Amino acid sequence: MPEGDTVWRTARDLHRGLAGAPLTRCDLRVPALAATDLTGRRVLASVPRGKHLLLRVEGGLTLHSHLGMDGSWRVRPAGATLRTGDHRIRAVLAAAGHTAVGYDLPVLQLLRTADESTAVGHLGPDLLGPDWDAEEAVRRLLADPARPVGEALLDQRNLAGIGNVYKSELCFLLRVPPWLPVSRLPSPERLVALAKKLLELNKSRTARVTTADPRPDRRLWVYGRAGRPCRRCGTPVRGGAQGPPGQQRPTYWCPRCQEQGA
Repeated sequence: MPEGDTVWRTARDLHRGLAGAPLTRCDLRVPALAATDLTGRRVLASVPRGKHLLLRVEGGLTLHSHLGMDGSWRVRPAGATLRTGDHRIRAVLAAAGHTAVGYDLPVLQLLRTADESTAVGHLGPDLLGPDWDAEEAVRRLLADPARPVGEALLDQRNLAGIGNVYKSELCFLLRVPPWLPVSRLPSPERLVALAKKLLELNKSRTARVTTADPRPDRRLWVYGRAGRPCRRCGTPVRGGAQGPPGQQRPTYWCPRCQEQGA
């Protein structure tokens, strides 16, 4: 599932594959951009911002994408086989001997670079960005003291880069249930510091690890493990939905290890 670490790696791969060279192919397969051709424009940079990707090109333009739940960008050598008829493809860009293909992108739009704030200006401090400000992230989390911590962590206006996986894992590591009001957190500062640490540790990994055990069946504490024994106490992990109607997201927790915050 794409979260801030996935987006950071994707931006890095796009930058390595495309930056510094003019685009030799531009095929954008969304109705609003069907007639857009960026061929010949040099790719300046690929920049991550929370869960957003900003691909800047010559002429003051930025191709903005968001991976959502299932989206991805894959960068391949130019000679690699590409199934151009794949219905999941939303974008094909080629430059400098590499081809980047965007799959299942729920958001793909072209902006003036000067107007990037219209897409990402609402975001809080980016856990993996140069603007990271731990004190500001804590301030934003505590601005709504009655809000459940799980919901507050997913709100990208508080701190950018956390999704369902890290939300569940962070609450477990802090031994608090996801619905605990943020005002009752033992240490919001520790929560923010741990979030930063986990994303930094995982940003260069292809498989996300929160347990310090990289084996495929041991990487996460609770996420996706409903009904299976807690790795710490053996109690069956629970899974459910959290959030207001229409915005509910999956969450996982251990009712024993995380009960003290209830």
